[in-house]
Amino acid sequence: MAKYTNTKPDWVPENADKNFATSVMSGIDGIKDLTVGNINPDLGTTGFRKNRMILDVEDYVKGVAAGDRMILSRAITLIESNSPRHFPKAQRVLQELLRRTGKALRIGITGVPGAGKSTMIEAFGNMLCDMGHRVAVLTVDPTSSVTKGSILGDKTRMGTLSRREEAFIRPSPAGGTLGGVARKSRETMLLCEAAGYDVILIETVGVGQSETTVRSMVDFFLLVVLTGAGDELQGIKKGIMELADAIVINKADGDNRTKAQVARGEYERMIEYIRPATRGWQTHAYLVSALEKTGLKELWDVIRIFENTTKENGAFKMRREGQLLDWMNSMIDEHLHNLFFDDPVILGRMPEVREAVLKGAVSPSQGVAELIHVFDIHRASDRHVDLLHPEGEG
Repeated sequence: MAKYTNTKPDWVPENADKNFATSVMSGIDGIKDLTVGNINPDLGTTGFRKNRMILDVEDYVKGVAAGDRMILSRAITLIESNSPRHFPKAQRVLQELLRRTGKALRIGITGVPGAGKSTMIEAFGNMLCDMGHRVAVLTVDPTSSVTKGSILGDKTRMGTLSRREEAFIRPSPAGGTLGGVARKSRETMLLCEAAGYDVILIETVGVGQSETTVRSMVDFFLLVVLTGAGDELQGIKKGIMELADAIVINKADGDNRTKAQVARGEYERMIEYIRPATRGWQTHAYLVSALEKTGLKELWDVIRIFENTTKENGAFKMRREGQLLDWMNSMIDEHLHNLFFDDPVILGRMPEVREAVLKGAVSPSQGVAELIHVFDIHRASDRHVDLLHPEGEG
């Protein structure tokens, strides 16, 4: 079996003790199967075959169901893969775990840049863990145009929470998705639920993009804003406030507390003119200090009241059902999009049509009609061939 080797960089002091934890892990030569989620084969433990380079569906299912965070991380990596050969395996894993999902409370969190979302989430998550909850934080970062990886690195900005056994933090690059919501966020959320996390927090990149996508994934939507109403109010779009089940004025501490109280009054007056985001629930503004850990317990009480209220009036169930249908429709859209743009005939015809549109020889609508016509003919031809030569014949 291939082995990893650890070496110390040249700049590490010769007399460095064990507290100087810096080393470079080598790659592995000779790996034939590049399945996602490969880890150090020497990190084997009892129970599950984590020492294997490749995990099968049963390994993923048993590991996730047992709450194994390493197996969960590998399962999420499998789900997030864009490789067509990983899709069937990922879906089998998800299908096997589906019956264990749906029991967590899903909370979406967004806010203007600098509002302290990550700091608040860490304080809020630590409080929930202290109360006996298991918390999963899915932070969707902007994507580097160079490495395609996460830029902000929220896991490093939630140092205390990331070290807790009751918490799981997964930073994922948004991959260019508008609003910072990764394409596989729903599947990732379900895996976390299957692993036993009963509170799921989804942090988005910021305000002003497609926060409606987050709204379509969560039960409770939280908008975090800055202290000091005034110029900040102009930076909040009415459409975002219409999605919020609660508005949190963060950093309500020290000299900012008075400003935060003024801001709360301003937001409360604005809310009066906005239709509630959830049937049977009135949105309000609340003061929180992640630094002083104040207002967090009250916020959690509000969220639990929301959960009980919406379950009693049926809004909770109706929202979950609508989200499932939206998810299905979005997957259909994605499949048809890929089917069209990956079609070999379209790939061959597309450059010519694009050039004609750019030169003004045809209108964009004519170009689309041409491509769809070619696509329909090609698909019809394929179906005709299949009918003439059923599987197993000549």
